[in-house]
Amino acid sequence: MVARGGMARFWSLESLQMVAPDGGTESSALVDDNGSEEDYSYEELCQATPRYLQPGGEQLAINELISDGSIVYAEALWDHVTMDDQELGFKAGDVIRVLEASNKDWWWGRNEDKEAWFPASFVRGYIRQCRKHTGMFTTAQLSTIFGNIEDIYKFQRKFLKDLEKQYNKEEPHLSEIGSCFLQHQEGFAIYSEYCNNHPSACIELSKLMKQGKYRHFFEACRLLQQMIDIAIDGFLLTPVQKICKYPLQLAELLKYTTQEHSDYNNIKAAYEAMKNVACLINERKRRLESIDKIARWQVSIVDWEGPDVLARSSELIHSGELTKISKQGKSQQRTFFLFDHQLVFCKKDLLRRDILYYKDRIDMDEMKIVDTEDGRDKDFNINIKNAFKIINRATEEIHLFCAKKQEDKKRWMEACESERRRVQEDKEMGMEISESQKKQAMQNARKSRHGKMKGDYNGCPVPPPHQSLHPIHQRHITVPTSIPQQQVFALAEPKRKPSLFWHTFNKLTPFKK
Repeated sequence: MVARGGMARFWSLESLQMVAPDGGTESSALVDDNGSEEDYSYEELCQATPRYLQPGGEQLAINELISDGSIVYAEALWDHVTMDDQELGFKAGDVIRVLEASNKDWWWGRNEDKEAWFPASFVRGYIRQCRKHTGMFTTAQLSTIFGNIEDIYKFQRKFLKDLEKQYNKEEPHLSEIGSCFLQHQEGFAIYSEYCNNHPSACIELSKLMKQGKYRHFFEACRLLQQMIDIAIDGFLLTPVQKICKYPLQLAELLKYTTQEHSDYNNIKAAYEAMKNVACLINERKRRLESIDKIARWQVSIVDWEGPDVLARSSELIHSGELTKISKQGKSQQRTFFLFDHQLVFCKKDLLRRDILYYKDRIDMDEMKIVDTEDGRDKDFNINIKNAFKIINRATEEIHLFCAKKQEDKKRWMEACESERRRVQEDKEMGMEISESQKKQAMQNARKSRHGKMKGDYNGCPVPPPHQSLHPIHQRHITVPTSIPQQQVFALAEPKRKPSLFWHTFNKLTPFKK
């Protein structure tokens, strides 16, 4: 944690490769007698000499080589920036001679400048070993388990370097780190994909861990890479915890920073920025849950035409029954669903009222909402009550709708205004759902529907029960005072207030009998 009286030591996560005297590269994994890296099978990995698979085993082997008079070098894969004179700083690609490796975390070595301690860390052991064993892991499984953790690692390395540059070694209380958070605030958005994927990673990992060979494999990887005694799911939880801790750390730093401090305004802005990052991540998680429900809703609609709802929308804002009136004065009772960017309307089956037939949709991006007084309407030349119009700005085409009650009309007009506001907020927040996520949601919904089909009705499959789609009521985040280990996603979950609308919607939902 960062503090005004001083800064906790930040370590970039280095990984080292052993380099033989002839210039050949040896991995810090198991090495054979000739000093070359081998891609061991799972069985060989588990049956290897114990000293290589126990904490501290690898450095003992290296010390034996050194004691025998062998010259052992290490090649740095990444930079190590240090502010301690007793530590050895180096850049990626630098070759360091290892003089002593009696400690599993810190080795003593020499480069061109001096002799000092340097960290022998191991951060990418799991992914590297898993990729080697294609017979145990498919590409899809690795993507599910690890997500974009390597992208996060690259981002954090850059963030760490910039953070250390802002640290005042001589006078720590004068350090100015707020600007560093502001500079990188957009980059923190990559945590969103990881956090959204984390539940799926836990499920996939849980399935694999039921088999002994996977439990043994991951434990062997941990020991091989000299990682601390935490299961793999604990390591995979770390990025989720990290992004949630930043607002807490900045809040604490702001608390002990005087307003006269040169970094006060930046720290305050950084605190707000990181709260917004956490809120955006949490909102994206909620939207992903929403698109699954929307996909299931769409596949239950009979005679659907045109693009999927998810092609443009990611949340349901309002729904209910309205009477749509045509220019010829013809009235049609329809059930309407207002999503962001579009209004979809359907017709109920005459006999089976729990079945909906797709009729049409309206592009809300081109529309404006107009309140209409009760009485005779000049555009349609009919008497109307509890009516409002949706007018196309470009073509001036008019859609006239009538609600049963004045309260219903008010809710619809408020919902239409809310739809425009939310679209603008999404644009400002950079809220986007990837095409692959939308496609996956539709595929899952169609598979689920196919599995639940029990028969046909007039040639049309009976749709599954409709699931209520909850709109967002708040977009703020309440920063907690502690971080639960098992309920991390609850940290930024917006609290939704009970709404009279949803009581009405539940009565109108087309698939509840």
